[in-house]
Amino acid sequence: MHSPAKPPVVSVRNLRKTYQNGFDALKGVDLDIQDGEILALLGPNGAGKTTLISVICGLVNPTGGSVTVGGHDIITGYRAARSLIGLVPQEMHVDGFESVWASVSFSRGLFGKKRNDAVVEQVLGDLSLLDKKNEKIIALSGGMKRRVMIAKALVHEPRILFLDEPTAGVDVELRKSMWELIRRLNRSGVTIILTTHYIEEAEQIADRVGVINKGELLLVEAKADLMRKMGEKVLTIELRQPIDTLPGKLARDGLVLNQGGGSLTYRYDVNAERTGISTLLSDLRNEGIAMRDISTHQNSLEDIFVSLVRKDTERETAQ
Repeated sequence: MHSPAKPPVVSVRNLRKTYQNGFDALKGVDLDIQDGEILALLGPNGAGKTTLISVICGLVNPTGGSVTVGGHDIITGYRAARSLIGLVPQEMHVDGFESVWASVSFSRGLFGKKRNDAVVEQVLGDLSLLDKKNEKIIALSGGMKRRVMIAKALVHEPRILFLDEPTAGVDVELRKSMWELIRRLNRSGVTIILTTHYIEEAEQIADRVGVINKGELLLVEAKADLMRKMGEKVLTIELRQPIDTLPGKLARDGLVLNQGGGSLTYRYDVNAERTGISTLLSDLRNEGIAMRDISTHQNSLEDIFVSLVRKDTERETAQ
């Protein structure tokens, strides 16, 4: 007998947000977030990523639709829903003249949690901040300040952590250490949702990827499925001599003559039983077309993202 599927830890239904100036920031978003996953919300600046998490975290009121967190409605059960959530906003909001310890302890109290120095110590330890606990926040580096923000978001022991652009404006080394930290938090049982416009970030750490553009969620898929489904390879054939037109047989093979006539491209599915490449190469030989070089390029998440956003824009223009 199958055990029933666990309900999602966050459920978003037909979520809409229109600002007073008439700007539609969210246009009917549906999203289920599973307990224990790392979900990356990927989209260009202004796509609606921050608005979406601000509504889920109760910072912005929706215009329509509903959100539940751990089964609690974010409006009627605001306190219960919010207590399950930790949020690390993109902007730094810390009192620079407080010590790390005081600032983090205070955040725990904000959620009505009893003072618990052991928890504060544990969180600071997990974030490599224990040796900085008595330092004033103003004296810390940017990367350390960001860790303090994460500590403040975790100290009330939430089940879900939202990170809005966690590595925006930090150097590559720091970005990698942040990724490791996110993985570690996730292994300890925290569900993580991060927004990013760094494709590499989504590729490196997410279990699932959602692509959002102009307030609409274009897709949400397991990263591996997404990569496989769109795992298209592009074969580029450089020719010895440019040609003006492609013989009909080769066009039927799916070859495309590139601008200038000096190269051809052929797209194929890596997972297909037959790629058609051997037929294609023998057809080229039979037509007397000499090749200088052959190279292949595998679609990355970036290619997929760019094509999705482009299709979305084209669809909007056509309407």
